[in-house]
Amino acid sequence: MRLRVIAVGKDRKRLLFDAAREYSSRVGRYLPFQLVEVAASRHSRPKEARREEASRILSLCGQDKRLFTLEVGGRQMSSEALANLLGRLMQEGRDVDLVVGGDEGLDSSLSARAEGALSLGPMTLPHQLARVVLLEQLYRAMTILRGEPYHK
Repeated sequence: MRLRVIAVGKDRKRLLFDAAREYSSRVGRYLPFQLVEVAASRHSRPKEARREEASRILSLCGQDKRLFTLEVGGRQMSSEALANLLGRLMQEGRDVDLVVGGDEGLDSSLSARAEGALSLGPMTLPHQLARVVLLEQLYRAMTILRGEPYHK
């Protein structure tokens, strides 16, 4: 299985760049992993911005890949439950894309294409921070699956 996190936008101020790079590297020790950044839309209308970003994301996702979105209304789960989900996905062997939206959120076309929606919790997080939290949780999930000491 190959795992990708597809995220809208770049960390222009580089506040969280090092953390994202570090956790991406850690996840990559366990399975083929890639963090893909998709350019944020410049549309001033949120609906049009979401639609344009969704088009860019969907152009990267083939029909053979499993797609999960990160959304406010998505399924909240513990680190252990995420590890179990990743373990099942790895056993099935199909590539997986996890999508983190931008400032305006995600277009409904992504939700419709997604196999499921996940949530990092009820709080609103800046999308750059949500990306880092997701990457850390993916790393934590891998250590749980391997029985390594990172997870407490």
